[in-house]
Amino acid sequence: MRELKLKRVYRHFKGDDYLVEDVARNSETGEEYVVYRKLYGDGSLWIRPLRMFLEPVDREKYPDAGQTYRFELREIESVAGH
Repeated sequence: MRELKLKRVYRHFKGDDYLVEDVARNSETGEEYVVYRKLYGDGSLWIRPLRMFLEPVDREKYPDAGQTYRFELREIESVAGH
C-alpha cells in the first residue's frame, strides 16, 4: 500500500487540492479514515476511508483521468526558497 504523508497537499484526479490533516479510526470497526481539508471554497474538513484515498483511479469509470491514483502527493516548492 502507498504511504500517506500527513500535513501535505494532495491533488484529486479531478483537479482540486486538499491538505491531509490526520488519520482517524472508526471506534466501531477500527477502519482508518483520512481527514483532509479542501484548499478552495469554504476550506471544510472531509473524511474518506484510507484505502479509498490511496486507491488507483477507476479506469472503467474515468478512462481519460490524468492521474494514476485518486489522490496524488504534490511537491510544492517554497516561493521564499526554504
